[in-house]
Amino acid sequence: MRKINTRAFSRATRSTAREVNRQIVLNLVREHQPISRAELARRMEVARGIVTPLVKELLAEGLIYEGETGIASLGRKPRLLHLRSRDRLAVAVDIRLSGTHLMLSDFGGAGIVRERFRTPLCPDELLSELAGRIGALLAEHTAAGACEGVGLVVPGMVERCSGRVLNAPTLGWRDVSLRAELTAALGLPVYVERDAVACALAQLWSGQNGAETSDDFVYVTVSDGVGTGLVVNGEVARGQGNTAGEFGHLPLNLEGPPCACGACGCWEAYTSNLATLARYFGAGLSAGEVRAVLRESGFTVTDLIRRLRAGDAAARAALQETGHYLGVGLAGIINALNPGRIILGGEVAAAWDVLRPAIDAGLQARTLTPSAAATPILPEPADGRARLRGAAALVVAPVFAAPRVG
Repeated sequence: MRKINTRAFSRATRSTAREVNRQIVLNLVREHQPISRAELARRMEVARGIVTPLVKELLAEGLIYEGETGIASLGRKPRLLHLRSRDRLAVAVDIRLSGTHLMLSDFGGAGIVRERFRTPLCPDELLSELAGRIGALLAEHTAAGACEGVGLVVPGMVERCSGRVLNAPTLGWRDVSLRAELTAALGLPVYVERDAVACALAQLWSGQNGAETSDDFVYVTVSDGVGTGLVVNGEVARGQGNTAGEFGHLPLNLEGPPCACGACGCWEAYTSNLATLARYFGAGLSAGEVRAVLRESGFTVTDLIRRLRAGDAAARAALQETGHYLGVGLAGIINALNPGRIILGGEVAAAWDVLRPAIDAGLQARTLTPSAAATPILPEPADGRARLRGAAALVVAPVFAAPRVG
């Protein structure tokens, strides 16, 4: 249950029920399109007279449209409703140490075009590069529709109200402003969020199984760093300062390897892409030295997995050790939060067959009950777009969000 705050609340008005029902109609159209008004009323268990004015309002606002004529055994054939998505666009930006990825997508989540460039570590240089590339991208695709915003994800903590990056250890950033500058350069709304939170939001917005998108789960993204997004009762949990979920910086060993955050022995220092590649290239290299080598060579975990598939024993050993430490950390998350499931994203998910036995062993050894050990761990499809989907969701998901009351 959710307690009503008697010092800071929003009073329900006569329009509250209408706002809630309107959003229900919009989401039903999105999930079940093409759909008739009669089917909407049936699913909502209300009279069609309640649905009709809501549909009319959504049509007038251009959020949905009428398509083909449906089939009816009796009476007039219904006009089927669709979500208007193809000519409404969002730009998704995924900033990483290893490279920055851009994607232009429609409001249905379909990618139109993608590109990648080397990430300048100076924020001003990166902003200039982004503004130029996004501007050119939109100019090339004016026929596709109008862009309604830019979603930008970063591997670090973000102050939500200002869009400032408070701390992004893998990039070496502290207190970096991105949103205001990019908004001024592009003339578009810009949304900035921590990568794992955005990925969790994308699962809520466009999860693979609609029946599983509104429970309690944790999204773990493993890339240059390790981040987690927490969803409780169908809502992203952000914490008092919007920094909830920094499990990547919980220590596994106080005397362990140095982490980009400045501490030693963090979970991230054992499981990030940099940690996996450091094991592969040799334990004598520090994370900083590996980072420099990788920026020069362009070698990635995806390349490592190709070597694994070609029979490289050292690649297999490096990934198995990553799986072991992932299992240890995931057991801690399960013991602390008891989520309904954990979704694992990032390049390493493509080696799920190698990671899974080691992860399962870690869960069996470290969780406190048999049911905790049986918590489903699901790999994200290894298409390289999870964080871009999360960035796009920053623009799109608010359109479908439930009204907040009380």
